[in-house]
Amino acid sequence: MAIVKEMTTLDEVDRGLIHALNIDGRAPFTRIGTVLGVSTQTVARRYRKLRAAGLRVVGLPDPDRAGQSQWVVRLTVTTATAQKLAHALARRPDTSWVKLISGGTEILFVVDVPHGAAAKSILLHDLPRTSGITGSSAHLVLHTYRGGPTAWHGHRGVLDAAQRDALDWSPPAGRSESRAVSGFSAQDRALLTALSRDGRAGLAELAAATGWSQATVTRRLAELRATGSLFFDVEFDDTLLGATTRALLWMSVAPAELDGVARALAEHEELAFVAATTGATNLVAQAMCADPVALHRYLTTRLAALPAIRTLESAPVLVTVKAAGRAVNRLV
Repeated sequence: MAIVKEMTTLDEVDRGLIHALNIDGRAPFTRIGTVLGVSTQTVARRYRKLRAAGLRVVGLPDPDRAGQSQWVVRLTVTTATAQKLAHALARRPDTSWVKLISGGTEILFVVDVPHGAAAKSILLHDLPRTSGITGSSAHLVLHTYRGGPTAWHGHRGVLDAAQRDALDWSPPAGRSESRAVSGFSAQDRALLTALSRDGRAGLAELAAATGWSQATVTRRLAELRATGSLFFDVEFDDTLLGATTRALLWMSVAPAELDGVARALAEHEELAFVAATTGATNLVAQAMCADPVALHRYLTTRLAALPAIRTLESAPVLVTVKAAGRAVNRLV
């Protein structure tokens, strides 16, 4: 497990760099430096500092393109086993977003399961044999409204429109943006595995991982990005961006109003994740607020202004043990 060095403040260059990486995780430092008005060396130095503080750019596949369904699993556990179990779950290659919630008596995580397959490996086989679990529920993600390629608003808001346009990645001229229908090849999966460890890995490293030439790697990266099959995410300690109070929200919405409510929530700057799921609570979200007062204000004003939300349950997030990438993190 990597040791994250303490970092207490971010200046405008740091924030601009994080915003830039959210726009294009593989943007060259020269281009980022030009947009931010600083030297390439300054960008490289700031990136190394942020990396030491836990920042990671990760390349991730679109779950549908990868033939995967996603389940949100919620476990009630004993306090004596919570941390050990959370770290064990984080080490699995099929999990992401492993979080300790509700005072350390619950664990929430996302597990990827091949389309059409029962989630028996972890949901029906492994978990029931694990001591310390006192309750569980699993919810199939039906549609993600915010999250994945659509970053939290808190990662943005630093760069102006012209700066964003200068960094925006777009497919090479003449390349179709229609979604491919075939699955990933073995080399594609090797490429994605390497990018899940480091989304900014160099072409030489990616060529070695896939057995392709650097030119082929460049071409395939462009194809995967153009079809939406690959996107880049930025993992960071969001408390440094002002989100010191985080909470998971489970809501129940009438089916006829679910899509409209979810789309409205996806525009709320307080929410980093919004998804429709199966279950009695058919909408799940994660709130990112400055403090408990701000969370209370959000729940009682913006969220309360949506009468179609019939029930609401909230649970504070204590620790994110693992984020989207494969590596285990210590994101407090």
